[in-house]
Amino acid sequence: MKDVVVIGGGLAGLSAGWRLRHWDTLVLESDHRVGGRIRSERRGPYWLNWGGHIFAGPGTSTDSLLHEVGIAAVAVTGSLTGLSMNGRFLRKGRVETYPFRLPMSLAARAAVVTAGLKVAAGVARYARVVRQRDGESAASRQQRIYDFESERSFTDYIGDLPEDAAALFATTVTRSAGDMHEISAGAGIGYFGMIWDIGQGGLNRAIVGGPSTLTEAISVALGDRVQLGAEVQEVTHRASSVLVRYRRDGADHEVEARCVVLATPATVSHRIAVDLPADVREALGQIKYGPHVSAAFLTNETAPRPWDASYAIACPKRSFAIALNQASVIRGSEAARQPGGSIMTFSPASLGRALLDSTDQEIVNTHLGDLEQVLGSGFADSVVEAQASRWKDGSPYSFPGRGKLQPTLMRRSSRVFLAGDYLGTLYTESAITTGFSAAQEAVSLLATERQQRSRSSDNGRVTGFISPELLGRTS
Repeated sequence: MKDVVVIGGGLAGLSAGWRLRHWDTLVLESDHRVGGRIRSERRGPYWLNWGGHIFAGPGTSTDSLLHEVGIAAVAVTGSLTGLSMNGRFLRKGRVETYPFRLPMSLAARAAVVTAGLKVAAGVARYARVVRQRDGESAASRQQRIYDFESERSFTDYIGDLPEDAAALFATTVTRSAGDMHEISAGAGIGYFGMIWDIGQGGLNRAIVGGPSTLTEAISVALGDRVQLGAEVQEVTHRASSVLVRYRRDGADHEVEARCVVLATPATVSHRIAVDLPADVREALGQIKYGPHVSAAFLTNETAPRPWDASYAIACPKRSFAIALNQASVIRGSEAARQPGGSIMTFSPASLGRALLDSTDQEIVNTHLGDLEQVLGSGFADSVVEAQASRWKDGSPYSFPGRGKLQPTLMRRSSRVFLAGDYLGTLYTESAITTGFSAAQEAVSLLATERQQRSRSSDNGRVTGFISPELLGRTS
């Protein structure tokens, strides 16, 4: 019998597996690789990236994991406020001036200002809500964040806007994987807060070499305790253990463990964990995901480019919401501009949904056509490699009323411990934090039961040592 079976080799499952590496642990991953929605590939000094790209900084669970594994992360130095819209590329300056610097109608400009003031006021309130309080648990803080402006959508919050004004807000909000009418007002406000407060506890670090450097390093450290191509079909409780049934290499397998960390997307957890408490399974079934479609472009330019000092470029009214200059991490540390670069494009929510049925080449061509408009004619001539990737269930988004599910999902009532980014609002940081928490729950259970077995064994040895013969000799 295993101590723990971790189901899911994404960031949450690997974080749990890392913390459980000193126990008899097995990690089952259905894909041919680890990482889940963390996916990058190194290309010389650069890397192609299709998934999670930016991580939490000092004092976070992410920071702890990076230091423990020995992976370097650096502050993102490129600007996060690039914007390309209606033929104008704004690379720097205060974001509140953008409506006056972009070509748009007076009505759209006025609507942006009015809605922007409302969002700014919301961000100020959100900053007070999200602030850690003395003696407060992480679960209490997360619940408070979910409950902030949770009963209406972001569209309801800002009202109906002209096309250009709505597009400006949508390009930020939809990065959550939900459209403005799908996510809660608090979640939309929180996304603006996360971007505007970058460097103050938000997501502000890039992993040197690409994000998969972290996930692959953990996988190598765990060695043959990670099994790829293992599709779990059912998780059921026994009296004092959990049975996991899975299929691998065309054959059915079973493994029994004292406990399980279930680190799959909520949609999968709902399906395979057949005897979780009914309210927990129901809550898992209500979690909503939006799609991701992304493309990565490796380039070979030899001269500086206008976007060299930008990390993120918002791209309203395009096939992707944002273009991410993965090479900005290199640009920030080099003495002289080196040849080449790497750009990632990201289509979430309805933008991704529109491309899900396209071929990889069609996605690349569509994104490349828009990149030519955003970054300038001739960009395509510098591309030496391009690949697309897609996730139908990309990221969970916080819909109106989402907070009501949280107490049920966080309740520990069995030998199956949940982990995943759907349990929080900080994406990769939530995945790692919940992976750590599930591992701690598992360790607590295992340590308690080991002590109980030890006491039982000691009692048995004492009883056996004082034999009738010995009692007879000492009487």
